[in-house]
Amino acid sequence: MGFIPPSATRPDGRYGTRAASVVAVASVVGITALAWGYLAYQAWAMDHMDVVDMAMPNAREWGPFDLALVFTMWVVMMIGMMAPSASPVLLLFARIRHERRSRVSPGMSSGLFLLGYLLAWTAFSVAATLIQWGLHSAMLISPAMVGTSPLLGGAVLVAAGIYQWTPAKHACLNHCRSPLGFLLNEWRDGARGALVMGWRHGLYCTGCCGLLMLVLFVVGVMNLLWIALLAAFVLLEKNLPQGRWVSHATGLALVVWGSGMALGVPR
Repeated sequence: MGFIPPSATRPDGRYGTRAASVVAVASVVGITALAWGYLAYQAWAMDHMDVVDMAMPNAREWGPFDLALVFTMWVVMMIGMMAPSASPVLLLFARIRHERRSRVSPGMSSGLFLLGYLLAWTAFSVAATLIQWGLHSAMLISPAMVGTSPLLGGAVLVAAGIYQWTPAKHACLNHCRSPLGFLLNEWRDGARGALVMGWRHGLYCTGCCGLLMLVLFVVGVMNLLWIALLAAFVLLEKNLPQGRWVSHATGLALVVWGSGMALGVPR
């Protein structure tokens, strides 16, 4: 369902486009700041449990409450990591939506697009929660949420590294790196259309970066340094002109690191 975006013809077109962009940027900045605030507090509280009464998953068998805690953590973490990388497509979407003079306000449309995008990462968070539950049940992850098996950790790193070279990775990365092409080919009108477009873009994004997120099971699910590094890498991979080469180099590094870990090479 493609289209050619028309030029703005209203006298206030420039102002309206700018206002729509401001709303889009403010939404991303606001939700990202809240997510990182939550993550920073959680990380601090885990290191100061002697003075902070913090809700933590059970060290033994998990119940519904424990799963809800871990799921919430993953959702907030994905919002903090991935919302910034959606900024280019969200800004372009807001501009085009304004120029098309949709009945739905550009601000609401942008919010629905962002919601759809984050819903895709929420679905990923369900999978990550189930994986963590399985690792916890098998005693392959510590109470501090760090993997305890060098062999399994090495396998995760190698798998993530190999995926960086695959056609599936390149196809998803190309969609993320070409927001205009995505919008031209996937455009849908109306509020539901904005939500569906955000969801579909989010699916491409999870296909591009989802396996990389599993590296957190190796280095620590609540390791703020690694969370920040992965978020920065995703942003650079999607926006640098040499994005594909960055992917290849990172993939090679992950394979070497994972192989060394699995073989017991000291770090």
